[in-house]
Amino acid sequence: MSLLHPGDTFPALSLTTVDSVVHDVPAELAGHYGVVLFYRGSWCPYCNAQLRAFQRAADTLAELDIKVVALSVDDEVTTKETVSKHKLAFPVGHSADAHALREATGAFVNEDPLYVQSTGFVLDPQGKVLVSVYSSGAIGRLVPEDVIGMVRYVRDHEAG
Repeated sequence: MSLLHPGDTFPALSLTTVDSVVHDVPAELAGHYGVVLFYRGSWCPYCNAQLRAFQRAADTLAELDIKVVALSVDDEVTTKETVSKHKLAFPVGHSADAHALREATGAFVNEDPLYVQSTGFVLDPQGKVLVSVYSSGAIGRLVPEDVIGMVRYVRDHEAG
């Protein structure tokens, strides 16, 4: 288990959404900026606020060609309720293997009850990590305004 740092290639992960579609990350994000969010679960008010914030920012994220995916250990039924409740239009995976995520990305895991602490990654169009945000507790997570600002900054400096 090791943390992912800027410039590291994001590991291959598969997430299954409530519509039974399997999304392969980072392959599915290739050619776009990507945001990968691990959230603690539907019971976490901070996670719900983060998911809603990314949904509210959907238009701006789309204008900047930023795709978002999220994932938790919640089961399919609970995840379906979360997606419906917050009207989430981006892929939200369920039934994640917390220990596999820890091994692949260095995410912090709570053992009892078992869940992955809030972890977020911003990826460049080649699937390389631009930034990683690891939380060991309830607070400390990516917010869409920071992602938008960072992608704008990176694009401006690539062009210039």
